[in-house]
Amino acid sequence: MNTTTLERRRLGNEPSSRTSAETMVAFERVQKTYDGRTLVVEDLNLAVRRGEFLTMLGPSGSGKTTTLMMLGGFEQPTSGRILLEGQAVERLPPERRDIGFVFQNYALFPHMTVRENVGFPLRYRGVKGAAAARRTEEALAMVKLDGLGERRPAQLSGGQQQRVALARAMVFNPKLILMDEPLGALDKQLREHMQIEIRKIQQRLGITMVYVTHDQSEALTMSDRIAVFHEGRIQQLSDPVTLYNQPENRFVAGFIGDNNTLPCEFAGTENGFGVVRMQDGTRLLTTGLAGATNAATTVSLRPERLGLATGRPDAENRIPARVIEKTFLGDRVRLTLEAFGTAQVVASLPAAEGGAIMPGSTVTMACFAADCRTLAR
Repeated sequence: MNTTTLERRRLGNEPSSRTSAETMVAFERVQKTYDGRTLVVEDLNLAVRRGEFLTMLGPSGSGKTTTLMMLGGFEQPTSGRILLEGQAVERLPPERRDIGFVFQNYALFPHMTVRENVGFPLRYRGVKGAAAARRTEEALAMVKLDGLGERRPAQLSGGQQQRVALARAMVFNPKLILMDEPLGALDKQLREHMQIEIRKIQQRLGITMVYVTHDQSEALTMSDRIAVFHEGRIQQLSDPVTLYNQPENRFVAGFIGDNNTLPCEFAGTENGFGVVRMQDGTRLLTTGLAGATNAATTVSLRPERLGLATGRPDAENRIPARVIEKTFLGDRVRLTLEAFGTAQVVASLPAAEGGAIMPGSTVTMACFAADCRTLAR
């Protein structure tokens, strides 16, 4: 892609970000290409609020890490502006941006003690003596590593090393902390514990954090808002509850949590709801996007929002189905159903509700109109 084409695409939309006293970071029409043809990040407009925990979520190659690296100064945008507290920083080197960074591999110096690792950014910035010692100890205490200052990284667990990296990122009181998959190397239990710890520290100190992950549960647990990336663009920017319950397109619906996304036709409106016609002619009442009558669209339905009709007498939608497979998951039962003709649909029921259902049986499922969502195809 030549410069003219890049510029033409950059001018395609008005920027959505606006700098203000509440805005810490603003991306304005930012684009990035490595080969001059393929855009890794395309027409990015994004504002990060002061004191916010914002997560960039998406699969590998979606553009989220490249966006973080441009914000940190490790990559430069091909076009567009990046503002930090209203000042353009896209051409500033990383050391002049006053940003803390936590990498996936922690990037600790193995020959230094924990205390020396944490204090290194202060020494680099000319803070020495008692002032440096005090701030280093405060940072260690903040991440609950008091008394471990003389150990070396190899003498620490993975979780402790991650805490050292976080203390080092915070010790010089940066405006902003960037975190690139920082929990990826930890086991599941420790990762979940550190999610809570990092979030508590961020909330207590009011630090602005921008966090990159491909782990959807991690993003839902930690974030004030989540930007879902796909093919270099933000597909949706919302708080976790809205993102989960009101996905705006098929990619977001499929990427965030388990979901049934099924083809259908939009058939009009009824009682304030949309009406869609499934492949076998079944009509469902839905919320979400409207469209032209008979236009092809997609309906989204979370497995946990489907239940047996006998337990949901007020639900607007009834769905006859045949049970293909049943999986016991402890407190829940997962059913794979054949419905709407030949479509496969997954339902997640409490074990007490679905325990007696067997493969091969026929059931009538039900869901509320508010739990069915019509999506952009």
